[in-house]
Amino acid sequence: MQQKISLKLTPSEAASQSIITSYIAALLSIAEDKIFGFYKLKESIDARSRHQIWINLTLHVFIEEPFEQRKIVRKHLKEVHSNAKSVIIIGAGPAGLFAALKLLELGIKPIILERGKNVRDRRRDLAKLNKEGIVNPESNYCFGEGGAGTYSDGKLYTRSNKRGSIDSILNCFVQYGAEEKILYQAHPHIGTNKLPHIITAMREAIIDHGGEIRFNKKVIDFKIENNLIETVITSDGDEIAAQQIILATGHSARDIYELLYNKNILIEPKPFALGVRIEHPQQVIDSCQYHLIKENNRGEYLPPAAYSLVEQVDGRGVFSFCMCPGGIIAPAATNSNELVVNGWSPSKRNNAFANSGMVVTVETNDIIDFCKKNKKDFTPLSLMHFQSEIEQKAFDCGGGKFVAPAQRVIDFCEGKISTTLPNCSYLPGINSSELKQVLPNFIHQALQKGIKAFGKRMKGYYTNEAIVVATESRTSSPVRIPRTDDILHHPQIKNLFPCAEGAGYAGGIVSAAMDGERIAIKIAEILTY
Repeated sequence: MQQKISLKLTPSEAASQSIITSYIAALLSIAEDKIFGFYKLKESIDARSRHQIWINLTLHVFIEEPFEQRKIVRKHLKEVHSNAKSVIIIGAGPAGLFAALKLLELGIKPIILERGKNVRDRRRDLAKLNKEGIVNPESNYCFGEGGAGTYSDGKLYTRSNKRGSIDSILNCFVQYGAEEKILYQAHPHIGTNKLPHIITAMREAIIDHGGEIRFNKKVIDFKIENNLIETVITSDGDEIAAQQIILATGHSARDIYELLYNKNILIEPKPFALGVRIEHPQQVIDSCQYHLIKENNRGEYLPPAAYSLVEQVDGRGVFSFCMCPGGIIAPAATNSNELVVNGWSPSKRNNAFANSGMVVTVETNDIIDFCKKNKKDFTPLSLMHFQSEIEQKAFDCGGGKFVAPAQRVIDFCEGKISTTLPNCSYLPGINSSELKQVLPNFIHQALQKGIKAFGKRMKGYYTNEAIVVATESRTSSPVRIPRTDDILHHPQIKNLFPCAEGAGYAGGIVSAAMDGERIAIKIAEILTY
């Protein structure tokens, strides 16, 4: 007999297979030797009580019948040939890769055009950025195989299930090398150190089944006839005939937005979020969240603590974003004179610091007012230009080479220059600065109030042991590329399918992957109609 049961255990109990077995036996009133095995369906931490932290487990148990390992639902790709129907995919991030895999399942050949490099070669450019302050505008934390998520953590948590099956996406990651724990953890995470190997395995599967991935292929133009893209033109002079095109370029491909705008292809301004990275010693966050810490030691059975915070300040949302326990702050710029920070964690989350984006919503009306005050015309690109201007200010304030302007948290909230700065994980370095020189007043003031409010909610969070680093500005795209509700193509260009984060329809690895699959299925319907 197989049965699903739930248990509430202490962290040490939940780490022991034998103790879990004894609890199962007690709950079912049977002998332990009648339990032939189990695997986890769900696992989460409940740290709400100040007296005891609990691990909630949901288990699939085998009673008096042979134990079977969890079944991984695998994608079965078809071999496609050179004369097969094909789809051009612009961008090899999660949306592009999962769209390619889905097309191969359906017998259609994907041709991925990626402006950046493969994950291995891309790593060298990241090292140069971190150590020398030199950015390759085509190969960085945002551009290259795997997209922005490859070297910025690999978090797989999403609340979005409207675009497809979350379980299908997670199973696919396991198929290509991720650990099975992502299938049952409440907040699954692969880790920046492991995700590149998984992305490489996906690429090899696509190529082995007849798909193509062409690196260093930056799209710079389209030839359009009768509201259809006939040819895609790349920076090296190639002209590639197109039937259907998935545009999955991510939230930082500003040149694509400018290309569409200059060709009078409809795009729209989209609200986004702007702020800072806030970094604490991990021990501080452990103490805040776990309550029971003695001598700042969470013990061997609890992972580094995370948090999620949101506050309404004067009618505007202030919230944490992309929280990285045991993580590192990284330079995520795509241009040589703009400073952007992001965060990532290795799979073990074993670094000494915890960081998170701390951002404020920027609405379209904010930028309309900004344009009026500065006597500028408002266009669909105005939010993007505003984003870029703030990043340039951060770069100038840091002093160059991607050294970042920073303040201690209490100093930031009280408007004081920090005379010294604590240790920080940001490798290019930090420079003591007053961040109100970088951030617009409405962002700066909302952050000051929001961080103080979070300090009241989490004892120990509001401390000068923590630091804020500017600027966290690539939370999402400031531009939306519209598409129809039914067929999902652009309302003007009938064979252009805007997809995922860069088009304003997803946020994060899993939701982008689901959107890529959804678009691929829709195109397959069109091609086989």
